[in-house]
Amino acid sequence: MKTLFKICSVSFIFLMVISLVSCSNQKVGRKSSVVDYLYPSEREKIIEPSIPLLKLPIKLGIAFVPEQSSATRGYNMWAGDMDLRSGLTEVKKMQILSKVASYFKKYSFVGEIQEIPSNYLTPGGSFTNLEQIKTMYGVDVIALVSYDQVQFTDAGLLSISYWTIVGAYIVSGEKNDTNTLMDTVVYDIASKKMLFRAPGTSIVKGRSTPVNQSEELRLDSVKGFDLATKTMIENLDIQLASFREKAKQNPEQIKIEKPQGYSGSGGGAIDFLALAGLALISCASLTCRKQS
Repeated sequence: MKTLFKICSVSFIFLMVISLVSCSNQKVGRKSSVVDYLYPSEREKIIEPSIPLLKLPIKLGIAFVPEQSSATRGYNMWAGDMDLRSGLTEVKKMQILSKVASYFKKYSFVGEIQEIPSNYLTPGGSFTNLEQIKTMYGVDVIALVSYDQVQFTDAGLLSISYWTIVGAYIVSGEKNDTNTLMDTVVYDIASKKMLFRAPGTSIVKGRSTPVNQSEELRLDSVKGFDLATKTMIENLDIQLASFREKAKQNPEQIKIEKPQGYSGSGGGAIDFLALAGLALISCASLTCRKQS
């Protein structure tokens, strides 16, 4: 009888530990998609892009495309329902847009830059929505930022300590992986033509106790977006250089209109005139000295 009781007790404890561990395993995802925004499946009309005409300096808008609902969710018996929403708030989105805008500001062929709040873009709004943005903000080209972030949590061997209340508070037995993809796609609104795109990725690995897991996942989420944004901006340099070379080699595919007197070489014409003026002043000063 005692042997049977011991077997039942051990089996019960084993099943409880397995139950606790399985409750802690989860996958939470959050994403937005340029394809779903510009080309919603319910639209029957085929969108055919034309040859873009870029008027320099470019009037650029930057915005996040509308978010899709989380594909999968998880539950933690200690921390409750897990959600990724606190990782990318509207404030955080605007901070990322400011970083992207700062990158474009260093180029002379980019003029005004408008950072557009997410609530001005409607899910599945397509180019009709972009035409509205163009009218409201006076932009001709728009950089659409999207993302896909998935967080995985698995209970490690240390999670057996969760059988005690103390263990659940002080033992970091949860292994957290945060995978993030950021992507910037640049479109000419009038022609509906994609000019270029630049992705950025990051992987953040962390650990947490089940009690502070929600906070740790939120911090990992923010860190994942920051690292992916940094990589994306670095790739913008590569992709933009490739686009400019393509525009030079294929003028029939991308038309560029420059206003009279404009130079897209980073202000080279202005610098040349300034140097020429200084040279004339120096010559005049030298002549006056010789005459005196």
